[in-house]
Amino acid sequence: MGTNQMVSENVQKIIGLLVLLSIAALVSAADECSAVTTLVSTCSTFITYGSPDPFPGSPCCDAMMSLDLISDSIDSRRYVCRCLMSVITTYNPNGTAIATLPGFCGVSFGFTVDPNTDCNFIV
Repeated sequence: MGTNQMVSENVQKIIGLLVLLSIAALVSAADECSAVTTLVSTCSTFITYGSPDPFPGSPCCDAMMSLDLISDSIDSRRYVCRCLMSVITTYNPNGTAIATLPGFCGVSFGFTVDPNTDCNFIV
């Protein structure tokens, strides 16, 4: 077995490992967002039909308050943002309703909930 073949095999193993790690990261990210998705799901009637309107003290707004509490650092705001962007994509074309939830509930996550928000630039 030549040196070039050994290097080639090692490179293939490394690439295979990187692919597996990438897949694991995607699965893990989907699992990690389950808490945010569950909280947002309390607002599903509003997101789907526009009513009943969320109001402070409603289960939907209580969920938004919980998300606000989670968003207490840059990393956690980015996490919540990424999860919300995923939920917005899932609920498309009703994703814009999700963007209105914080305002209706009097909550600010420290970033704009909008399908065009780049979560990487949240501070």
